[in-house]
Amino acid sequence: MTDKNKTILAWTLRLIAAIIMLQTLYFKFTAAEESVYIFSTLGMEPWGRIGTGILELTASILLFVPKTTLLGALLALGIMGGAILSHIFFLGIPVMGDNGQLFIYALLVFLSALGLLYLQRHDLPHLKQLILSGKVR
Repeated sequence: MTDKNKTILAWTLRLIAAIIMLQTLYFKFTAAEESVYIFSTLGMEPWGRIGTGILELTASILLFVPKTTLLGALLALGIMGGAILSHIFFLGIPVMGDNGQLFIYALLVFLSALGLLYLQRHDLPHLKQLILSGKVR
């Protein structure tokens, strides 16, 4: 794969993950019925809903900054891993008649973040050093 193709793929994956996470913020921050139901079922309402929204906003911002894309991808992977497991073990795939749309969104973000980690896998060994040095900006 050429560098140009890798760049296009990386930006496509960033956009997919960030757009999905950002569009759900409205529902989390306005206490939409479906969000309240989800986080109440998980025993995390309201702080889990608000906290998850803040984490998703943070991950989305980090994805767009090339030096912090790895951090954003790792954060998105963790958040969506939790969402996927919550669907499988507690909520079910469809939630309140959404035909599994939220589950599919979580899978898309998870796979996009995984793809970004793969594309930048050569930077993973340096991530700890960057975090500890405080040079991630």
